[in-house]
Amino acid sequence: MLVVSSVRSFHGVAFGSTCRACSTNSAHRSLRLHAKKSSAHASNRAVPAADTFWVARQKCWRPDVQDVERISWGKPAKKKGTGSRGVPHRLNADERQLFDQARRKGVLEIGGSGWRSQRRDAPLLNTYRSLCDARGQACIVLHKGSTGEDDLVVDLSPLRLPETFDEVAIACLAFSGVPGQIEAGVTSPSDDNDGEGGENYSSVGDEDPFESRPIYQLPPCNIAWTLNRADAKSLGKKMAKAFDTAEAKAPKSKKPQHVKPGKGRRHGGYGIG
Repeated sequence: MLVVSSVRSFHGVAFGSTCRACSTNSAHRSLRLHAKKSSAHASNRAVPAADTFWVARQKCWRPDVQDVERISWGKPAKKKGTGSRGVPHRLNADERQLFDQARRKGVLEIGGSGWRSQRRDAPLLNTYRSLCDARGQACIVLHKGSTGEDDLVVDLSPLRLPETFDEVAIACLAFSGVPGQIEAGVTSPSDDNDGEGGENYSSVGDEDPFESRPIYQLPPCNIAWTLNRADAKSLGKKMAKAFDTAEAKAPKSKKPQHVKPGKGRRHGGYGIG
């Protein structure tokens, strides 16, 4: 974890108290990137204004939005690599409601970590992060705490441009106007090679993992704030607007026909049931 007030490095770039001291204008001036549509899967999204401080990679591997919805119901994806035996994505009724709400608001609101003991993982977080990857947008999650303070987390990894994460993180903190932390996910991509279809996603030569690997094999690159509920929701709304994550006309999830409970990982299934 990287606290803003301490001098540390994020993806090899040293910074510390100067992050907060650097002028907003200089941070934004270096990052006035015209955000483009990330891929054909996001063709219905409006292009953000030219003064935004982020940009998403266009030519890279991304899942289809339709496939993300399919595996959230336990159905197999058409595009290989969308799901994994070791990463559950199937949602229950309560998670489905939160998922639909997150698409409309641009912020996923969950209680605590979103962990579900039956799956030994957090299917809702996995599915929403995959959706954000499909749409080429940052993943914004509000973790509601039980002590009166919540954690707002912005994950930049779905943008798939690690060379810009440093600058985007600094600009994001300046834009928020609130002290926060950068949690650098500088770890090797997952060794989980059990994607649907059995492809091997191990690194080959000069392969860029952010260009060719599915999102569940990539480390998160988080910016986090700990705030009271009202302030956290307000900042979440601000970030959703800045990163253009809300889907005003997001359709409500409808259960596909012929959906049956899938086999669990212990019984030879894909772990998405």
